[in-house]
Amino acid sequence: MGTPDFAVPTLQALYQAGFTLPLVVSQPDRPKGRGRKTVPTAVKTAARKMGLTVAQPPSVRSSDFVARLQALEPDFFVVAAMGQILSQELLEIPKIGPVNVHASLLPKYRGAAPIQWALINGEQETGITTMLMNAGMDTGDILLTARTDIAGDDTAQSLHDRLSSMGAELLIETLNGLISNTIAPIPQDDRLASKAPMLKKADGRIDWHQPAAALDCFIRGMTPWPGAFTYMGDRRLKIFDAKPAPLRADAVPGTVVPGFSGELLVATGDQALSILELQEASGKRLPIRDYLIGKPVVTGTVLR
Repeated sequence: MGTPDFAVPTLQALYQAGFTLPLVVSQPDRPKGRGRKTVPTAVKTAARKMGLTVAQPPSVRSSDFVARLQALEPDFFVVAAMGQILSQELLEIPKIGPVNVHASLLPKYRGAAPIQWALINGEQETGITTMLMNAGMDTGDILLTARTDIAGDDTAQSLHDRLSSMGAELLIETLNGLISNTIAPIPQDDRLASKAPMLKKADGRIDWHQPAAALDCFIRGMTPWPGAFTYMGDRRLKIFDAKPAPLRADAVPGTVVPGFSGELLVATGDQALSILELQEASGKRLPIRDYLIGKPVVTGTVLR
């Protein structure tokens, strides 16, 4: 059970390891892009290339679909970014257990956006947890974990790609361990739990009163989606890359301050932030030097 790109390596690993996959479950196809054309989910596309049967129920909780899964008599459910909550009735179907692949070191960052929030909050490391699912939101017993350092240039995209590969490897190790009865599930310590709620487009707006280092983390955590943005007058600017820089004179946060040629420095809550790559609405994604050649920005301009 999975939907986006993150879940594809897990599906591929199951297939390549020789597990029998009687059914792949994914969210219904939805319209995407400016043309609002209906596009198959990443998991559906991958599953069909393998010749696997795909189901896309509007709700996995419907009685007909529950009966369909019960008839399969599976040993496992494997869930990776499915996007639907499984009922207790569903969780009781697999003979060995429902296993979830989650992109954080649980109990930290329970929820839909663990990769983004780990970056936004300036974490130094994150990882993958496999767990036995229960009716809570990422609250099941921990099976195995794998860790990775968060680099200073990691974005949500680069971390997503690394964790999706790690998750696929850890999932196979987890299933084999459960089959051989060599894994002891460990209850989560709820006192250490934190949440990673789903992000909306509006969440990407930059608050220039934040410290420069925090804004660097914020921008990387919001890239590529929902995207960090600000306004210059009525022009919406999406910021893809930035780094903290010294602030040579006091200025109101959000104010463009003097810098070298080809440099765009913006005052923050403490230092300055050097904007390295941006994009205007309906424009191209550009290095800052190329952007400033076509559209110079005057010192004293206020971003909001």
